This record gives sequence, structure tokens and C-alpha cells, in this order.
Amino acid sequence: MSARPAPPSTAAVLFLDLDALHATIRPELDAAWQRVMRGGQFIMGDELAAFEAEFARYCEAQHCIGVGNGLDALTLILRALDIGSGDEVIVPSKTFVATWLAVSEAGAVPVPVEPEAGGFTIDPNAVEARITPRTRAIMPVHLYGQPADMTALADIARRHALALIEDAAQAHGARHRGRRAGSLGTAAGFSFYPGKNLGALGDGGAVVTSDPALAERVRRLRNYGSSRKYVHEEQGVNSRLDELQAALLRVKLRHLDDWNAARRAAVARYREALAGADVVLPVEAPHAESVWHLFVIRSRARDALQSHLAARGVSSVIHYPVPPHLQGAYRDAGWGQGALPLAERLAAEVLSLPMGPTVTPAQIEAVATAVRSFRHD
Repeated sequence: MSARPAPPSTAAVLFLDLDALHATIRPELDAAWQRVMRGGQFIMGDELAAFEAEFARYCEAQHCIGVGNGLDALTLILRALDIGSGDEVIVPSKTFVATWLAVSEAGAVPVPVEPEAGGFTIDPNAVEARITPRTRAIMPVHLYGQPADMTALADIARRHALALIEDAAQAHGARHRGRRAGSLGTAAGFSFYPGKNLGALGDGGAVVTSDPALAERVRRLRNYGSSRKYVHEEQGVNSRLDELQAALLRVKLRHLDDWNAARRAAVARYREALAGADVVLPVEAPHAESVWHLFVIRSRARDALQSHLAARGVSSVIHYPVPPHLQGAYRDAGWGQGALPLAERLAAEVLSLPMGPTVTPAQIEAVATAVRSFRHD
């Protein structure tokens, strides 16, 4: 997912240090890519099949289908459910634009719902009012690594006979009331963009589901609409997770729980170090075990705070400065300035601080010292 970086600086504290992370497993990564190179099988081979089985098991689901990226994962789920022209899909107003784009790409209309007060994920209490006879699905986003309230959303989906599709692009390993993200709805779309908790060394994504018919159709759609070579039952696309990325992801999957635990430890340190600072800290919902893909604070003077941090060598990122309804891509959708005020307010206030499995206590203290030293009128 794209984001706006901080102003240029020589950062003493990087936002995410992937080189340090990869250094901890470099021999395993080297062995994986060499195995693929020697094997001579680069598309739809044994590494992909093994990763799909391992990631499905990790997500406590029956099926995983590797695809080209997270956007394709969501789009292919919608297509496999025959959601398209004339249909509506409820989406969060606060999310990366890919959530909306998947709905549009399938031919349906995204219908935004604001986040819960004091949080970032979609408000179940506001969902039901947006359901119409054209609504076919609810697509919550487990934003920043924290699952949405899937119990409440599942109840709404069940009562209205709607599909419940998890946008789990930022939630690898997260849990909702003890259950893994990826096992909480009809299907889930994951992204393996390099900066994710489980990130490839390139692009990648996956669909996870326990519905065998849905899984089979996604497998067909990702491969030119074909389940048998040169036989094309329907019009599909070319969106396949390649062997190299699958092999690298298999290595990283073995370390994911430890890395997520390190993120949670970093959050605990941030909370202690930022106690009393003039910012709003993120809250973990009672139903959720977040994997803290991002640690997102809020400030009414966000842009000035970001510049202040950059001047002190602290890199930060704004996820996301313009909400989907105000993007040029949706200028004709009728959602003007002020239409979704919570999403707009969050877009103006959020700031993501350095986060990752390798961020050190000393770095967290340096970040916190810089934040605490900020003053504004």
C-alpha cells in the first residue's frame, strides 16, 4: 500500500528496516532462491503448492490460492462470488484505496461506512443503515493489523444473506476472539507487499477460504480462466504468485509469529515511553489481538509533528493522506468534501511511527523523546 513519506532527512531511526530483518534469516532466504533456480520451475510449481498448504493451515482455513497481489486477491473473490454490475459492496471509508478499487474492478459499487469512534476499523453499528436490495457483500479491513469487529459484522451478514470478505492485507497472524484473520468470513484477501508483516521480495497476494467451490473458481480465474492447460472455461486473468516469491514466503512464514510478538513488545514499549505525550495513542479492541502492522498515533498538528521528527532523524509515514472518496479516481461517485467527516479527520491527523520486528528499545526511546519534545499552539 502506498503512503506519503516524511520530508527528506538522514534518518537515525528508519520507518522499517527490511535489511536488518532479512539479515536475521539470510542463509534461509539464500537457500530458498537457490533451490528455485536449480529446480527450473518458476510458475505454478511445488513451492507455490507447499506455500498455499502452509499458509492455509496457518490461517486456520482449508484453502489458499496464491495470486499476483492483494488487489487481485480481493477482486478475484468478488468475481468468484459473481458480484459485479448493479451490485453494491459495503467498504470502510478509512482504508487504502485498493479496497475500493477491487469493488470497482469487479464492476460493483463501493458503499463507504465510517470507522468506530476512537478507532480505525469499520463501525458495525453504521453498516446496517447502508444495506440496500443491491448490497451483496461487506468488506471490512483489518486496518493497521487489528481485526474489525467480525462477530458483529458476521451477524449482520448472516441476517441479510451477504458475503463477508476480509481485507486482511495488513493482518497476517492477527486474531479475533482467538481465531486467525483469514478464517473469519466467506474469504479473505492478503497482500505480501514487501513491507507487510509477511512480505515477499516483490509483489504477491493470496485468497484464503474454507469454501471449496469458491477456492476452485479463484484458482481457475487467476490462471486465464483455466483449470486444465489450454482449456478455458471462462474469461480469467493472469495473476499467479510465482515460485520464487512462494519459496521466500515459506521461509518468512516460519518466523512470522516471533516477528509479530516482537511488534507487540515494541508497542508496549511505545505506550510506556509516550505516556503523557500530546498525541492520541492507538487502542487495541477487546475482541482483537493486533499484529501491529503499523503503530499509528494522532495529532491535530500532524504535519508539523512529522517535520519535527524528521529534523531529529526519525522517519515517519502518513497512511493515508487522502481518503478514497476524495481521490480523483472517485470524483464522479458523489462523495465530496465533508461527506465522510471521520475518515477526513483521521486522514488529517494520523502518523505512523517506526515499527517492525527489529526496532530496538533505544530507537523507540529516541522516537518517543522526539515526540515528547514537540510543542504546538
